[in-house]
Amino acid sequence: MAENTFLAGDAHWWRQAVVYQIYPRSFKDSNADGMGDIPGITSKMDYLAQLGIDAIWLSPFYPSALADGGYDVDDYRNVDPRLGTLADFDVMVGAAHGANIRVFVDIVPNHSSNRHVWFRDAVAAAPGSPERARYIFREGKGAHGELAPSDWPSHFGPTAWTRIIEANGEPGQWYLHLFAPEQPDFNWDNPEVIQDFETTLRFWADRGVDGFRIDVAHALKKDMTEPLPSVTSFAMENIPLDGSHPLFDRDDVHEIYRGWRTVFNEYDPPRVAVAEAWVPAERRPKYAGADELGQAFNFDLLGTPWSAKKFHQTIEFNIDLAAKSHSSSTWVLSNHDVIRHATRYGLPKKVNSDNWLMSDGKTPEIDLEQGLSRARAATMLIMALPGSTYIYQGEELGLFEVADIQDADLQDPMWLRGGKTKKGRDGCRVPLPWAKAGSSFGFGDGPSHLPQPFWFPAYSVEFEESQSGSTLKMYREMIALRAQLQGAETLEWVKSRKKVVHFTRPGGWHSITNFGKKSIELPAGTVVISSGPLVEGKLPAHTTAWITE
Repeated sequence: MAENTFLAGDAHWWRQAVVYQIYPRSFKDSNADGMGDIPGITSKMDYLAQLGIDAIWLSPFYPSALADGGYDVDDYRNVDPRLGTLADFDVMVGAAHGANIRVFVDIVPNHSSNRHVWFRDAVAAAPGSPERARYIFREGKGAHGELAPSDWPSHFGPTAWTRIIEANGEPGQWYLHLFAPEQPDFNWDNPEVIQDFETTLRFWADRGVDGFRIDVAHALKKDMTEPLPSVTSFAMENIPLDGSHPLFDRDDVHEIYRGWRTVFNEYDPPRVAVAEAWVPAERRPKYAGADELGQAFNFDLLGTPWSAKKFHQTIEFNIDLAAKSHSSSTWVLSNHDVIRHATRYGLPKKVNSDNWLMSDGKTPEIDLEQGLSRARAATMLIMALPGSTYIYQGEELGLFEVADIQDADLQDPMWLRGGKTKKGRDGCRVPLPWAKAGSSFGFGDGPSHLPQPFWFPAYSVEFEESQSGSTLKMYREMIALRAQLQGAETLEWVKSRKKVVHFTRPGGWHSITNFGKKSIELPAGTVVISSGPLVEGKLPAHTTAWITE
């Protein structure tokens, strides 16, 4: 068993960590096939160490047909051959630990791919067989079973049900998939499913993995009691607070995570996990409890407008919420599922970013200067907060959404399965620019799997390394200062003017963000870093400063 001896006994390292999310297929390509891979990540470990992060989180790298960017998993205990081998993975973990960087991996427990050996066995077996009991199969309605068992929609299309062809060549039962048809949902009432995932957790923990991000953590348990109720929308406001929804956030899902906590605690230090649980905020603390996963993502800032009042309210609410589970909050501004925050903050007020994305990606025009200055200020603000911060690859370069990808190049099932009405997430998954020139700007020695825009050279690592005040250099300095200044998980609000967010952390560390349009005076003290240049000693609009007394 691989123990993390360089940090053995440090059971609370995650509470105020900076975690860097890597989308492996778009990080670094080591073999010129257009797709990022595990050796590519290893080759950039010095870059990650210089950034100063505490951990990396890898989105799925498992064997997959990529029907949903790798979240359709063929084999939970292997590496996609296009991305490398288990030996490559072990080398990467060793390199990360050698740089004092922990490793998170993504676990996708709600569904497998339709190429998983269990699902192939289920389709080949008879209705009512043990093989089918690992998934959720039902007879169809109608005279010949030709109608879906319920009206349930899918996240990626009109229906959550697909009918199979039985071994005799006739249409047969239907299986449930809350996402793409290539992603059949597991039956978590089956003990065999529970046991197999605990085996998977141990498999990766034994290889030195430090933590797990749990995909769709709120959807594992389902009430399939007949007759199946009507569910026509997955909107969060339709999820009740009593744990009674047939598909989401059911109280019995927590039995699973209490079992996982037992597995995590077999290791020193205990392995950690963070839930991706899109549930009403009042329900998040259950997932983050010390007897379950330990943390749950707080995505509230993803939808918070550029407003001092709204930011203050969101921060205060989530700090109080985390305290209910004795956990620490998680602060997120971008990830692989949302429009990059530099773009969101650059759009005109009241323009819906999803609707904007469905235009030509140019109308209305983004205010690039405003978007980047607000993005830098917001990041510096959340870096000053108690709790852990999750950053997404490329945001340290100030990348914007690549919004004008041609229809023929789009890969996201949101686009392909949704009637080509929603462009989806490809724009934030475009491979990174490492160099100012080359066929893929240093991503690899050939073209990248998603097209890169013409403006990438000025946002490349190579270019930003040479620029004083670049976003990359700001991130490095900010994360290093954060590690020096970080103390107890508390803050105190400082009463200030309406368009300012100002708080102090233990040791006399101030964070001040100016959400207004006019420069403001700063309190006495030493400005150790700011997200943009001061103007005659004042803090300009859309800027954050850290001050020590």
